[in-house]
Amino acid sequence: MAEAETQRGSPFWRFSLGFYRQPGVADACIALQDGCGVDVNVLLFLLWLATAQRRVTPAAAQAVCAKAGPWRDGVVVPLRALRRRLKDGSSLVERNTAELFRTRIKAVELESERLQQEALFALADGLATDSAPTVESAARANVAAYEHAMARTFAPGAVDVLLAALSAGTRDAGRS
Repeated sequence: MAEAETQRGSPFWRFSLGFYRQPGVADACIALQDGCGVDVNVLLFLLWLATAQRRVTPAAAQAVCAKAGPWRDGVVVPLRALRRRLKDGSSLVERNTAELFRTRIKAVELESERLQQEALFALADGLATDSAPTVESAARANVAAYEHAMARTFAPGAVDVLLAALSAGTRDAGRS
């Protein structure tokens, strides 16, 4: 992604772009999304809050889910489904033409996710949180609150990858 893209948007969006590029993070996010029904933008939001040692309650996580759900279900998910369907090509449209169209859909899907993240960022100041002693404890608590809000357990291996990447990113940020 271009450098200009990483400078655009809220601190949460910029965090997400950098975090998602870390080794294993994209695969872990997709595994949680496809295997557990996780809204990756909500998960990233809760991890971003954790970087400030902000811990959310299950009720706050549920409120975030309720706010994000209609946009995710009505906009992001249909765009993702269309992009994925186009990956297999079409018997009607020439493959290169279909791939160019798919690339455009992918850009619109990414913009829909950016808009969702900007809306989540706007919720951050008014969101009830308490202080956690460490980034890691806040992250673990926020993931647990999200699991509780969704009434399911996330794939532990994928969560471990995200927590390790968050921890590594926090350490690296402390050195700069």
